[in-house]
Amino acid sequence: MLELSILGFLYDSPLHGYELRKRITALTGHVKPVAESTLYPAIKRLEKAGLLARETQPGSTAAPRHVLTLTGAGRTELRRRLAEPARGDITDENRWFVLLAFLRHLPDPSAQAEVLLRRLAFLEEPASFFYAGDRPLRAEELDDPFRRGILTIARATSETELRWLRATLGSLGRHV
Repeated sequence: MLELSILGFLYDSPLHGYELRKRITALTGHVKPVAESTLYPAIKRLEKAGLLARETQPGSTAAPRHVLTLTGAGRTELRRRLAEPARGDITDENRWFVLLAFLRHLPDPSAQAEVLLRRLAFLEEPASFFYAGDRPLRAEELDDPFRRGILTIARATSETELRWLRATLGSLGRHV
């Protein structure tokens, strides 16, 4: 998801590495802060693949700054990744939020809707964090107040997201 974040933020405007790191951290830092030792190798990989370009500009006070821009190939790659997310990008909440943050860069509303429909299908599957054999347990079935809390919060979050997904799909012309 780091590469998707890099491509997504650079789609909007050229950035230098420090600003890019701040933006990625603001989006995903609550999960795992973005270390320079992770960010800069990812930037180099994307640059080597021709998805990014680097331009050196004089620094405002001292050292020159390296400004990163997305190439045409980078724009194409971002749109491909948005249109064809892996299952984990749909099912993992943190990865889903990164995908969702940049889904507007997918220009075709029907392609956007297809991604949202995949998330909707995932959320409509019966699931729980706790099971009795193969049967998912509901919050009301648990005596443990902490586990009941997890399921209560998860249900409220899922219900809110389902309402948002259905409304957004409707606005994209896909009524479910």
